[in-house]
Amino acid sequence: MSPSSLALSNLRAIVIVIVLGFHSMLAYLVWIPVAATTDFSSPPYAWRAFPIIDDHRFFGFDLFCAWQDVYLMALMFFLSGLFVWPSLTRKKDWGFLRDRMLRLGLPFVFGIFVLIPLAVYPAYRVTAADPSVSAYLDAWLALPFWSNGPLWFLWQLLALNVIVAGLHWLAPSVIDALGRWSAPAHFTRYFIVLLAVSALAYVPLAVAFTPWTWSDSGFFSVQFCRPLLYGVFFFAGVGFGAAGIERGVVSVDGILARHWARWLAAALASLFLWMGLTGLTMNGPASVAVEVAADLSFVLACATGCFFLIAVSLHFVTIHLRLLDSLSANAYGLYLVHYNFVVWLQYALLGTALFAVIKAAIVFGGTLVLSWIAVLAVRRIPFGAQLIGAPRRAVATS
Repeated sequence: MSPSSLALSNLRAIVIVIVLGFHSMLAYLVWIPVAATTDFSSPPYAWRAFPIIDDHRFFGFDLFCAWQDVYLMALMFFLSGLFVWPSLTRKKDWGFLRDRMLRLGLPFVFGIFVLIPLAVYPAYRVTAADPSVSAYLDAWLALPFWSNGPLWFLWQLLALNVIVAGLHWLAPSVIDALGRWSAPAHFTRYFIVLLAVSALAYVPLAVAFTPWTWSDSGFFSVQFCRPLLYGVFFFAGVGFGAAGIERGVVSVDGILARHWARWLAAALASLFLWMGLTGLTMNGPASVAVEVAADLSFVLACATGCFFLIAVSLHFVTIHLRLLDSLSANAYGLYLVHYNFVVWLQYALLGTALFAVIKAAIVFGGTLVLSWIAVLAVRRIPFGAQLIGAPRRAVATS
């Protein structure tokens, strides 16, 4: 494996650890009031984002989760796009689509019909007058939407894969052109264009729907302001993948890896700028100018956060480590199953006299170990191996 490919594989492992940590901390945010624990069947359905809300809080988790919320999902779409072009050229259009349907569509359907209802049951029990399974199923089926949990990522990623396959079929030269444009002689110019396109994709929707609103009906969960932004980063990843990851921006000797400290400074500065401007919009009515400024700062923080984590991985994480190798190989399965363990462990710790940091550490450690064991076990079952997307012979051991 080349150094760039190894660094990006290790980044995949780092990202899944961050995802598990992010969800493990959500029950202990200071920003979320206890009053958010409303009836399961009544708006605003806060349990979709915070299934368990604990009385014990730690403000440091607010800072960490705010940063991850700004850039993490955009980075996941970017990384998913990086390897589209090699797969598309190898499998061709219909083969690529068939593979994506099995890889993303089948786990999404299984997840939202089986895994997510099991994961959300503790959120129902917290406020339910009748905590029985039958009463929960009645309440679940009566909801005006079908909760996707964190698996909304799968259907949006599948939709983007369908779009890129359609583009390749109708106009094969488009992705080639995107690849050539993604190998710029002057990265600053590319970055400015990426910011401009991201702003056009995000700001109008954020102004129209606010940055926080999710759909309250239908089968597919969507945060109204972000799908186009995620599409921008997905196609940015497709472009870099088409240009070649061994040269240019995402190579171990490229501009990101060489200037990782600058990207760290830019990511932190833009994060605090976004937090300050967003705070102004949340402390009473704000002018449209302040809202637009906050939305523009979000776009900047999102891009710099993505490129910072990529830069750090390309600069520092270019060696084989068994732990990271196994995490990377099992990252997709961990993403599919971890939410169940997170919510049930948070629920089990309700009422215990432990500091929030200790609770979150228990939830994170337990989720990582139990999810890892579950994935390794499921991959030894033919249906499970197909569901997670890896043949049994490819199982990575920790």
